[in-house]
Amino acid sequence: MVGLSAPARADDLGRELCRALSGAVERTAPDGDPVFLASYEPGPNEKSVPLPLRSTAFSYDNALAATALAACGDLRRARQIGEAFLAAIESDRTFEDGRIRNAYRAGPVRERPVLLPGWWDTANNRWSEDRYQDGTATGNVAWLGLALLNLRDATQDPRFEEAASRLAAWIRTQTARHDAPGFTGGLDGYDPDQAPLGWASTEHNLDIVALGMRLGKADDRAMARSARAFLDAAFDGQAGCFRMGTDAEGRMRGVEAIALDTQLWPLLGVADPPDAWRRALSCATARLGVPGGFDFNDDRDGLWVEGTAQAALTYRSVRDEAAAEALLQTLAGQRAPSGWLYASREARLTTGLRIGPTSTQDDFFYFRRPHLGATAWAALAALGHNPFTGGRVR
Repeated sequence: MVGLSAPARADDLGRELCRALSGAVERTAPDGDPVFLASYEPGPNEKSVPLPLRSTAFSYDNALAATALAACGDLRRARQIGEAFLAAIESDRTFEDGRIRNAYRAGPVRERPVLLPGWWDTANNRWSEDRYQDGTATGNVAWLGLALLNLRDATQDPRFEEAASRLAAWIRTQTARHDAPGFTGGLDGYDPDQAPLGWASTEHNLDIVALGMRLGKADDRAMARSARAFLDAAFDGQAGCFRMGTDAEGRMRGVEAIALDTQLWPLLGVADPPDAWRRALSCATARLGVPGGFDFNDDRDGLWVEGTAQAALTYRSVRDEAAAEALLQTLAGQRAPSGWLYASREARLTTGLRIGPTSTQDDFFYFRRPHLGATAWAALAALGHNPFTGGRVR
């Protein structure tokens, strides 16, 4: 890429990442079956990923990959992922309410009900599953709804919009806060006795704003208005930062701890965001910036590749191409031999988050493994494609 202009460098990176995503679908389901892609590949000095992740295709990562493939112009392979989600919505092993799970079993989708991930626990001689993977996070439901609308726009197939509408109805039915604006975190636990999560996430509610406005029916717009009211309450005008959301009792958190995506996504997902919200970019730079890009949280213990890609796209959306180009250069240096991008630059990256309500300490980390989500976000950033709107950034 040496000697090329910034747009040309971005275009080259986008083409390379599109090829990597298309190649992953082709290797996993060469016969054209519906497919879920494994979220992680083995990292340096690993022969395989750990058992709890080995068969795991996170719904968020796959929804993002479907959107990225559509933006790449590879509609055939984007549809393979979309068809897998349509099957999952219609054929759950336990529930009939149209939910999706946080993860599915990676590979061609040929069985009904659609399989969930898991592993054989040889020490205890039993099949094991992960409670988070079996659960349903509200943000993942909304994110898939957006991906399905992106597939509808790309293919003109009405089934994708019908499924997105069903997911929006699930959000309203299962997660609406009855005493305040916004929507709670979803459901957690093993079948069939999953428990509601009482906290509400700023990121989840942003996803709901974007989904409701794009669906556009009266119930959808009312849902979006409620989520938007939550966003307005989550923005701390004095600090210029977005709070992460509420605690389990519904109390809005402060800004002593913040996350990167919560600062960036409101600028991508809300049409004509208030001018004050642009201060969140400065908040992210001041508190989350690290050499070459951004950390997930403000301990600054490393570079979060996915979040750095999100920041590159956000800078493109506010027409700061110089800042975006610097981040794209960082991303270009984080490619694994497969063409995917690593999840983190460092061996391990903390987030300050806990995976589930039973966790007693922070246990959500990113590792230096090739990551589907990071690769898809970087492809979108290089292409200048906004996954919330389905179109190019301004």
